[in-house]
Amino acid sequence: MATNSSSLAVASREPAHSRESRRARRAGSVPGVIYGGSGDPVSIAVNERDLRHTLAAKGAVIDVAIDGGKSEPVVLKDAQRHPVRGQIVHVDLLRVDLKQKIEAVVPVEVVGADEAEAVKLGGIVTQIVREITVEALPNEIPENVTIDVTELAIGDNLTVGDIVVPSTATLVDDAEPIAVTMAAPRLASEVEAEEEAAAEAGALAAEGSEANESTVLTDDESGSDSDSSGDE
Repeated sequence: MATNSSSLAVASREPAHSRESRRARRAGSVPGVIYGGSGDPVSIAVNERDLRHTLAAKGAVIDVAIDGGKSEPVVLKDAQRHPVRGQIVHVDLLRVDLKQKIEAVVPVEVVGADEAEAVKLGGIVTQIVREITVEALPNEIPENVTIDVTELAIGDNLTVGDIVVPSTATLVDDAEPIAVTMAAPRLASEVEAEEEAAAEAGALAAEGSEANESTVLTDDESGSDSDSSGDE
């Protein structure tokens, strides 16, 4: 349960163009914005390492102090990441009232797979829903919620409504969609067919490579003959 908050110092900044934002990132800062509540939106810059450590700490609420001033509680609303490197390139922080409930997205963790008899018989757990939206007070937003597959038989499934949400939070999403399935083990013939197909594809690729190499050698030989005849 997220009952603790983390502290984060940030600096205010003027809303910048993309060039200034890139320059800030190269200097180790992440641009962002704080908005919501009774205050105006504020553009900020935060040390990338400090931000990373704060988001990794337990607790959904972050006490943010802008330019060393009085801290105010916020939650992470959105974090944009670099598509290749994965590091955070922009953050949106939402001001919250600790006495008012808010909606938050939390990850779903599958538990019980190691003890499930169906898994021991070759069953395959497939997780379809990886996060859900809950409503709770900011300091009572769970870090994650769980769904237990221990008793699932092969061919069974669990829905979003089977996800265990703590009593301090309320599920916002529709409870009907399937969240997890226990699929039958793959037949040996299916695996063998895929392996044969992969081997055949590899053989064809090798043949194509050999053909290309032969063509290159032929061209080189023709060029050598032409050069020789020209010299003569």
